[in-house]
Amino acid sequence: MSGMHLSREFFELIKAIGESKSKQEEDRIIAREVVTLKKKLESGSAGGGGSSLGMIPGSAMPGASGSASGNGLNTNKKKAREFLVRVLYVEMLGHDGSFGYIKAVELAASQSIIHKRTGYLVCSCCLSPEHEFRFMLVNQMQRDLISSNLLESCGALLAVTSLITADLVGTVSTQVMGLLEHSAETVRKKAIIAMHRLHQLSPDIVTKQELIEKVRRMLCDRDPAVMGATLNVIEAMARVDAQPFKDLVPSLISILKQICERRLPSEYDYHRIPAPWMQMKIVRILSVVGKNDSDSSEGMYEILGDCLKKAEEAGINASNAIIYECIRCITNIYPNNTLLDCAGASISRFLSSRSQNLRYLGITGLASIVERHPKYAADHQLAVIECLEDQDETLLRKTLDLLYRMTNPINVEFITDRLLHFLRGSTDPYLKTDLTLKICTIAERYAPNNGWYVRTITELFKIAGDLVDPAVATNLMSLIAEGTGNEEDDEEADMVLRKQAVELYVNLLGNPPNRMPRVLVETLAWVLGEYGYLSSVMPLDAIIDGMCDLLSGSTARLGGGVPSTRRLILSAIMKMVAQYGSCPTAAAALVDDYTKSSDPDAQRRCLEFQTILTQAPHLLGEVFPVDASLEDVDVDMNLSFMDAIVGEAISNGAQPYQKPEDDDDDEINAVASQAASAFKMTPYEKPSEKTFGQGAMQGMGSTNMGVTGAPNVTLPPGSSSGAVGQQAVASPTQQPTNPGEPQLVLRNVANVWGKQAPPPQAPSASVPSTSSFASTPATAPAGYGGYGGFGASPAAAAAAPVAPVKTAEQLEKERMYAALFGGISGAPAPPPPVPTPAAMAAPQMTPAASVPQPIPVTPAVTSPQFTPAVSAAPEVDLLGFDMESSTTTATVSTVDMLYPTPLVDAPVPAPPAAPPAPAPAAPAPAPADPFAAAGLLDGFAESTLLPSLSTTQALDSTKFEFGGAPVAPLTLNTAQFGEHWGQCSSTHPANIPSSTSSSTLPKFMALCERAGLHKVEEIAATNEGIAACMAGGGSSVALVHGKISPLPGGSSRVDVTVKSTDPQLGLSLSMYLQNMIR
Repeated sequence: MSGMHLSREFFELIKAIGESKSKQEEDRIIAREVVTLKKKLESGSAGGGGSSLGMIPGSAMPGASGSASGNGLNTNKKKAREFLVRVLYVEMLGHDGSFGYIKAVELAASQSIIHKRTGYLVCSCCLSPEHEFRFMLVNQMQRDLISSNLLESCGALLAVTSLITADLVGTVSTQVMGLLEHSAETVRKKAIIAMHRLHQLSPDIVTKQELIEKVRRMLCDRDPAVMGATLNVIEAMARVDAQPFKDLVPSLISILKQICERRLPSEYDYHRIPAPWMQMKIVRILSVVGKNDSDSSEGMYEILGDCLKKAEEAGINASNAIIYECIRCITNIYPNNTLLDCAGASISRFLSSRSQNLRYLGITGLASIVERHPKYAADHQLAVIECLEDQDETLLRKTLDLLYRMTNPINVEFITDRLLHFLRGSTDPYLKTDLTLKICTIAERYAPNNGWYVRTITELFKIAGDLVDPAVATNLMSLIAEGTGNEEDDEEADMVLRKQAVELYVNLLGNPPNRMPRVLVETLAWVLGEYGYLSSVMPLDAIIDGMCDLLSGSTARLGGGVPSTRRLILSAIMKMVAQYGSCPTAAAALVDDYTKSSDPDAQRRCLEFQTILTQAPHLLGEVFPVDASLEDVDVDMNLSFMDAIVGEAISNGAQPYQKPEDDDDDEINAVASQAASAFKMTPYEKPSEKTFGQGAMQGMGSTNMGVTGAPNVTLPPGSSSGAVGQQAVASPTQQPTNPGEPQLVLRNVANVWGKQAPPPQAPSASVPSTSSFASTPATAPAGYGGYGGFGASPAAAAAAPVAPVKTAEQLEKERMYAALFGGISGAPAPPPPVPTPAAMAAPQMTPAASVPQPIPVTPAVTSPQFTPAVSAAPEVDLLGFDMESSTTTATVSTVDMLYPTPLVDAPVPAPPAAPPAPAPAAPAPAPADPFAAAGLLDGFAESTLLPSLSTTQALDSTKFEFGGAPVAPLTLNTAQFGEHWGQCSSTHPANIPSSTSSSTLPKFMALCERAGLHKVEEIAATNEGIAACMAGGGSSVALVHGKISPLPGGSSRVDVTVKSTDPQLGLSLSMYLQNMIR
């Protein structure tokens, strides 16, 4: 015991705490200890100390030790030090030890270093920033800071970082700054840390410029320990503002190079790795400083490669930490192909390791690289799939985060399904909240269609409805009510969506789970109340009975049974009764029961409904109109309908209403009327000069109003002109992600980042394949669907070598990663989606039975017949990067792409031989100007168009212009198109619900060629095509992908996606094509 410098009392206390079986027993021990310590403090004696543990087995008996004055707390510093340590234990275990604070302050003034540091330690851990005892320590810290004893100076510097508050910075800043010149390196490295802390507390006293100057000098200190401490300060300050440290990049690179070359003393090595913590710190600083800065990043490439290579050779845990930091730095700075390949190889080594810790590092590193360079994720497909099936929950969570980061429109269905599957089995509330938010985000951002979005959000409501933002449910109902927002052209598709939603919720009503969240119950009640008559699975009277059973059932199925939910269900029942034409028995009994409800709102609704039903049933159609959720409600602000009642009351002797004299409403109304009627004396701005092809085009956006949902919630693509896709088109002020940071410039760059696409490999003809190319007929052209790459031609597939037979498990994993890595470079094309029983497939649309209408209501809508998709033409990924060689219908042009070549109305194949030059023919009449027809030329309609810069007299009037000059066709093949597609940061989708001018794929491609685009590929099997153009002499590139979906009546739905390196070019071209297709 004497060797441990502990008294028997203290030893028994620690032992009793460690052996306690419950928190209550531990609290009893500490309570007795507090009583004993207070007695010690009051008596100033160490005697009788055993009484504190009198009830602890093995403790000393009370009075066992003497009470000599030499052993008192005031005279025996060793006993006083032990007293403070015991007070510290009391505080750590959650009890009040404030009675001992004064002893800590006294001990901080001791001449003994060990006692002084104990006093500083207890004060740092126990004193709050507002405690008055802190002021008592200031003088002692000032004396210690200027002491000649370096141990006292070090103790004071440590206390400064913990005890000094913002109002006390000025009292010690001068002394701390003076210690930066101390002869001992231990003092200097603590002083620079203390200076940074003082700057954080009071930037006005220790200014940023002053601290940066000191940091620069300390970085060049002769002692490596001081330099290492300075790196911590540089990293912390660089994360706030990296600009002042960009000129330190050469110095940091030089230091890192010296460390890697083992020029530091051997005492800084850790398991044969030279100063690993300094290496990681420098790499993190380079990562912060080099972000979005090509000049700073270029100097880092060589040293990062050397550091990564040397760490790979070591192969121990310390070197793995350096590798991980290098991977994060490489993915964060301005990209370099060689370093990205090295980082990908290191990630591969981590993922293939048997160590769960290294696999976790691999998944984390892959998550950092996939955000900016998604094509590198395709090399680790099987590893990611295996991590999804791992039993390690920590690794699985990190893999789910990786899936969220790599989501795109191709793999959104697979990733959402995996996230929902993991959400079902999770019990961690924080993880469930995070997954719920991620599922809502990717569903709204990448939803392939509205039907899928409704099914996914409904499934999310069933699993974790209590964690979903109510605004998501509001937006879902707005989507079902408005559909695409085009009342004339796409009403048929909107009715299909509503019927799908009704069938989904009718099936849920027929087989409800034991517990339904409130948001799910309210959404179900609204959908069935508005559109229950569209159901072909269950008659309307059966739906009414089901809703009555739901309202009369357990509160668990009512989302807790709150009054507002019950009111919504009552309103839904009343709406369906009005649609049905008569009131079923169950509904009548339920309404009668709720006329006696304790909820006044529900009682009033039921009494009013009973009155209308019994006395004026012909008014049900007006009170509960069918599909009128979006109709405007006329509000009579003057309450004119009360005039007759008021007049009758006055005639019977009632007094007219008099406004109070102190009523403030008049003043408010007067101010509002003055503000509304005030003249605007500011003149209008002079209109800018119009530019053909750009200014007029930007004014021809869609005028359809979007869904009125909750703020900050985005509807899925295709929901309306207010949805994601239309927002991107209609927003002329689209900004880059980080407008305050330097942006990546791709202009005049000849080569692209990353490796080129791998050589094509034809799939096996004899082995069943999970790819969508397996079922392609030999006579059909290569097809594609959505976003992805082209498949191999039939001739290439026939000549492919026979691959070895794969097991069922391998085929299943290949199917999973084909769905997961769709749209990523190097990944196979996704297979056709497989319908699941849980997911609600599009119902067979049979004509709905006529709804009995004894009262005037809107007639039932006859749903159209739904035709199943033809499986002969498989979907092939057009815009992915894993394309194989395919036959294209476009002819490679050899003309100068920078020269504005005139285009004809339709592509004409080149004749086999040059015919003799024909006689000059009269020029064809100019086509009608669409801008003049729209009334956007403001008086310029009668003037002739300006001559173009081409050799012809005038360009085609439909040719797209950007910046006052026509765009030039960009000659690309399919593989080059796929590479450029992934590098274009600006995306502008647009959908035209119905078009006759581009009702077929040839018409759409001809329109693109007339606009000045080069036709890259046209696939008739799936009605999709791609085209490309450039502007500004090649400094800006725009890529177009279009899909034609035929509709009944000869029109077609056209979905266009424009991606560009210039956001303004992409926006203008998207709006131009949208208006021309209309």
